[in-house]
Amino acid sequence: MRTLLASAALLVSLAGCESAYYSAAEQVGIHKRDILVDRVESSRDAQEDAEEQFESALEHFQAVVGFDGGDLQDVYEDLNDEYEDSVTAAQNVHDRINAVESVAEALFDEWEAEIDEYQNASFKAQSQRQLRETRQRYTGMLAAMRKAESRMDPVLTALKDNVLFLKHNLNAQAVASLKTEFDGIARDVDLLIAEMRKSIAASNAFIDSMQSQ
Repeated sequence: MRTLLASAALLVSLAGCESAYYSAAEQVGIHKRDILVDRVESSRDAQEDAEEQFESALEHFQAVVGFDGGDLQDVYEDLNDEYEDSVTAAQNVHDRINAVESVAEALFDEWEAEIDEYQNASFKAQSQRQLRETRQRYTGMLAAMRKAESRMDPVLTALKDNVLFLKHNLNAQAVASLKTEFDGIARDVDLLIAEMRKSIAASNAFIDSMQSQ
């Protein structure tokens, strides 16, 4: 499916318009519900990557506070790289969630409009129920995604402060000062990972429900 979606994206790459993208996708047999599932999968994958990245950043920060000799410049550069990679991972999560929300809104609008076209009362009622249940599952999943997303900012802020402090204070006294920050950052990372895993589980449940319809 992702090959077909890539083909649709290529058709509208210059237009940069979501509606044009959806239309192009439909021309190759890919509908909004398919795009939604694909984007939820991409968002889930981005969150899994972010989880690994933030764990790696915490490990490197722990190495800094445990520093007992060597080149502090190298230690700083490693931590700065981890911070920058974490920023990139967080932005990717943010972008993927926004993409999920965009296509979901388009799908639900289309679904509601098409329900009004039914002449068969039984089919209409069945479609309304299915839409209502899908929307409820989606709302729960999106809330889990956004909650996990919100946990990234405190970690990034703290990492940035500590990276900047170390950059301008490459000495043992600075490292000692960072030790007091570690527990707070570790706690925030633990909270982030817990929320990420809940969001990932919600994403998998939503994907399963969409594929079983």
